[in-house]
Amino acid sequence: MADPMIYLDYAASTPVDSRVLDRMREVAEMNCANPSSTHAAGREAQAIIAHAAAQLAGLLNVDPGTLVWTSGATESDNLAIAGGARYRAHRGKHIVTMKTEHKAVTDVFETLARDGFDVTWVEAQPDGRLSPETFAAALREDTQFASIMFVNNETGVIQDIEALGLICREHDVLFHVDGAQAVGKLPIELGRLPVDLLSLTGHKFYGPKGIGALYIADRPGCHVEPILFGGGQQRRLRPGTLPTDLIAGLGMTAEVAAASIEADLEHLRRLRQILWEGIRDIEGVVLNGDPGGFPGILNVSVEDIEGESLLLALEPLLVATGSACNSKTQEPSYVLRALGLSDKQAQSAIRFSVGRPTTRDEVEFAAGHYRNAVARLRELAPMAAG
Repeated sequence: MADPMIYLDYAASTPVDSRVLDRMREVAEMNCANPSSTHAAGREAQAIIAHAAAQLAGLLNVDPGTLVWTSGATESDNLAIAGGARYRAHRGKHIVTMKTEHKAVTDVFETLARDGFDVTWVEAQPDGRLSPETFAAALREDTQFASIMFVNNETGVIQDIEALGLICREHDVLFHVDGAQAVGKLPIELGRLPVDLLSLTGHKFYGPKGIGALYIADRPGCHVEPILFGGGQQRRLRPGTLPTDLIAGLGMTAEVAAASIEADLEHLRRLRQILWEGIRDIEGVVLNGDPGGFPGILNVSVEDIEGESLLLALEPLLVATGSACNSKTQEPSYVLRALGLSDKQAQSAIRFSVGRPTTRDEVEFAAGHYRNAVARLRELAPMAAG
């Protein structure tokens, strides 16, 4: 009988919390109205959305009026970057980001470059962190926009968002943060951070897929141009009928996260330590990224092993060789290559990501299974070469 699957890909997506499902079901059954309608049911839908906004705002420590609902982090990134850079084009055409950002960020920057913007791609240190000095040196008089990820989706590296944001404020640069891997997982006092725009999505912290938000700070000069058109919803920044049940689900997701972040972090730290201690003595194993990064992610490479073969050998473990958006390509991780890894090293990388439901038994099994898989593939390597 085959071993049951063990899900260790929480950085790609998380299961929906039962309390969130209950709230979504309750709203879906009680109200089918369009929130734009002015009749009683429409006003009820508006009240449900307002309550969800207050829940999410409470998690982030911001005013509910600073939140714009979107379909997820990818849309939020696009709206923030394309909308923000175009709104500020009068200030200059120079914009800044990192080579290790998610594709939802890098692809937008590449599109803006084709539209006449001048992009500087700042490089991370070998551990994945961005030096504030390197960042400051990349800014110019015509720099008007920058985007830096809070927590890297492949390595778990946490950037010093406060230091980078202060540099942006000093230079009048609009600062966007991709917070998809951070919101609901790390305590964030967003209202106290020098961040102008922050993207988030529900399915990365036990909420539903298809719903996210963009935070737009309430301060002079902080604004974005819309990238979608067709209605007056959400101050015309993001038109379209709002999905009341999904928004209610994201609100409940935020409420649950606010109460459980510290316990979740302690749980993840224990699991990550057990997993790393179980495999760190394997010959040729290297931890990719900053060891002090987000504890829900452990990215490791190993010598003399090809990643796709290792991924198959690791079944029934459900892990990743890179980010979910790039999982169908055979290319080595561009994030790891940007950190200085060779193609061969990057191709051998496996991302383990643990979550709230993960157990000690599961990570102990994963460590042993990884050891056995590496040993088996190394035994087969001479035969394959022959």
